[in-house]
Amino acid sequence: MMDLSMALDLSRDALFMALATATPILVIGLVVGLMISVVQSVTQLQEQTLTFVPKIAAMVIAASFFFPWIANRMIEYTQQMLGTLP
Repeated sequence: MMDLSMALDLSRDALFMALATATPILVIGLVVGLMISVVQSVTQLQEQTLTFVPKIAAMVIAASFFFPWIANRMIEYTQQMLGTLP
């Protein structure tokens, strides 16, 4: 039977895993968004699709690049989680 401290540890580890695996993709989206915002403010172009499409494209490319790393982290976490359950 799982006690409260074990459940809290698993929940904390799951949240950390979600944050760690999402961070590279979100950082790339942030950097691309900031670069596009600088270009928009310099050129005074205020088109919404100009920010949306490159940001999504960069995040999709980043997700495909980081997918093996994310999958390995998730597999390791799952094996660790299943190994610690009684």
